[in-house]
Amino acid sequence: MGAQTTNASSREPWWYSWWHSGLLSQHLLLLACAAGVAGLLASRALVALSPVTGVIAALANPALGRALGQWLRLRTVWAPAALYYLLLLSGFYTEQWGVWRHETFRLLPWLGVPLAFGVAVPLSQRQRFGIGLLYVGGTVLIGLATLGQYFLDPAAANKAFGLGQSLSSVTGIFHIHFGLMLALAAFFALLLRRNALVAPALRLGLLLAASLCVLTLHLLAYRTGLLVFYVMAVLDALHLIMRRRLLLGLGVLLLLVAAPWIAYHTLGSVHQRMDATIWDVQQIQLGHDINEYSLSRRIAAWQTALTISEAQPWLGVGSADAYVAMMDQYSWKDFGLRPENRVMVHNQYLHQLLGGGIVGLCLWLLVLFGPFMQPSLRRNPYVYHFLLMEATAMLVDSLLELQIGFNLFVFLYGFIVVATERRVSQEAETLKPSALPTV
Repeated sequence: MGAQTTNASSREPWWYSWWHSGLLSQHLLLLACAAGVAGLLASRALVALSPVTGVIAALANPALGRALGQWLRLRTVWAPAALYYLLLLSGFYTEQWGVWRHETFRLLPWLGVPLAFGVAVPLSQRQRFGIGLLYVGGTVLIGLATLGQYFLDPAAANKAFGLGQSLSSVTGIFHIHFGLMLALAAFFALLLRRNALVAPALRLGLLLAASLCVLTLHLLAYRTGLLVFYVMAVLDALHLIMRRRLLLGLGVLLLLVAAPWIAYHTLGSVHQRMDATIWDVQQIQLGHDINEYSLSRRIAAWQTALTISEAQPWLGVGSADAYVAMMDQYSWKDFGLRPENRVMVHNQYLHQLLGGGIVGLCLWLLVLFGPFMQPSLRRNPYVYHFLLMEATAMLVDSLLELQIGFNLFVFLYGFIVVATERRVSQEAETLKPSALPTV
């Protein structure tokens, strides 16, 4: 009888044994993650395929029923889903049906990505470490290639920085998003050095990678990336002080004060960008023509969005109608801007308030800060670095408005936040209550 069972199992196709053991689901999720990272860095087509592959990985889980039950209990999947359902609700009062249909399709990863990381067979520690290395290494390589482009004519590039222009990555990533990606890669590299899988040589390589990311941020004078980097570094220094590592924390704070001053006086790109930034903001304060000044136009957009939100505070104008509402309001008060220079909100919080009202803003704040209500997530360095850095960047840009920014946030939210809550909840289920950690 045993021989018959062995012979029967040997006749099973390879895919059945992979499915039954969970390897098919796990490897599909790994493929989705690799495609997601590659897509963020270089190929928009792979970004589009990544969530689809992730959902297939979830459906391939041999214990699908049990995994779905666990997924429904994850608190980090509900706020993104609620944001998507608010978009569906806005279909009852939208006037821009074509835009609304496009948005319902574009924002489907709000549902699909948390499903993939909450239901598919989880990646192993080594696989997750590999994806982290892929993101850090890929970002560094593209940063170095972009630096090469900058050094072809640094004087011309610095002059352009002084005029408010920026250099996109060699793969076409918009400078705001690429600056954020560099800042994230710098901190992720430092966090990956703590991993038990890291050999001494790789630990040194990760430190070099973090340094190159920071150097690229300064040489290319990415304002959003620098803002995110320094805010997060200050928060880390304060965290050290709160943990009573006083000398180290104060040393880091001193370095963070000195570094911008040194960069301003030694790097032409930073000098030009800083002077241009101050001059830019002064234009709207002095009532000058702001058509050619990006920051002044953003301030005008913030005032415009607030005016609209005061008229429709609770559910907003609807995500699909946000652009039309902004342009209509500009027709009443245009700040002297020509039609081609009337920009969208450039602040994710105001964008959510404009499109979804107070309800939409509260749901968005729940996405960003809801995970901090769980101690296990609040103490996880990957979780709080990712969320706080994204929250900082969204003060000065509507990152979810462009597909690259949306994909970056949703992918890392699933890979870091949802996956962490799932792992913690599964560990809690397998341990006796008395054995659970108390810190």
